[in-house]
Amino acid sequence: MTLTLGHLYPDQLNLYGDRGNILVLSQRCRQRGIELRVVVLGIGDALAPDEYDMLFIGGGQDREQAPVAQDLHETKGIGLWAAIEDDMPVLAVCGGYQLLAHYYRPAIGPDMRGLGVFDAWTIHKGPQVARCIGDIAISWNGSTLVGFENHGGRTYLGTAQPIGKVLRGYGNNAEDATEGAIYRNAYGTYMHGSLLPKNPHFADHLIELALQRKYGKKDWSDSSVDEAGEWTQEVPSLERLKTANFDPSLALTPLDDRLEWEAHAFLLERMGLQNAAKAVLSTHNS
Repeated sequence: MTLTLGHLYPDQLNLYGDRGNILVLSQRCRQRGIELRVVVLGIGDALAPDEYDMLFIGGGQDREQAPVAQDLHETKGIGLWAAIEDDMPVLAVCGGYQLLAHYYRPAIGPDMRGLGVFDAWTIHKGPQVARCIGDIAISWNGSTLVGFENHGGRTYLGTAQPIGKVLRGYGNNAEDATEGAIYRNAYGTYMHGSLLPKNPHFADHLIELALQRKYGKKDWSDSSVDEAGEWTQEVPSLERLKTANFDPSLALTPLDDRLEWEAHAFLLERMGLQNAAKAVLSTHNS
């Protein structure tokens, strides 16, 4: 199987090791015999949605976001919107997250118009307001996500749903305990670190979304059942069956993620979340 990932603006938007997210997705695919092709999409490059299975956009300084915002509207916006409406998984970090919302208002200079994928907006309140810097942990899908955040902008959600609730750190705005935003299979977040190396379950979630979208069955065929009528792969949870056309034959095989989960637990402990850290190690390192 082959997946193609479009990496948007890597020369402009690559703060705090965000490129590591691409490396992790490539490695986790390769370990399962999945070829992940990475295509760079810079300023001026068109985005044809039918040529990609996943998209990633990282974070950058304000001066780098301005030309990116212009290019999103002039060159890539229509294709990106079409991809997201067709349930393509997208990960947008920090500045990329801001530019997929309605607008970003910097401390100095004019507003940068976003694409409005997320019903949210961002305001930088200037140097008199401290930046949101440090480790962050949030709840997600019955587990936790950990990372590092460093942003001056405060993002406020309209009808958009957050990725999770902030357990430690600042999140979207240091006011309402929300972090990130979700629209269909698009995820916006302030979590650097990079995010995916310390959160293998979230990396696999994105890969699985891409596989199901490209190769998944739209109904339950006999190919997933053996002669005795039993599932040939692990049976997905009832919740997954309710919320997606999940094809069990595409379920990802588990990897040895002991080091990743130890790093995840270490960050939880450093943030004072000892019980969460113990739960992680008990679940994943047994």
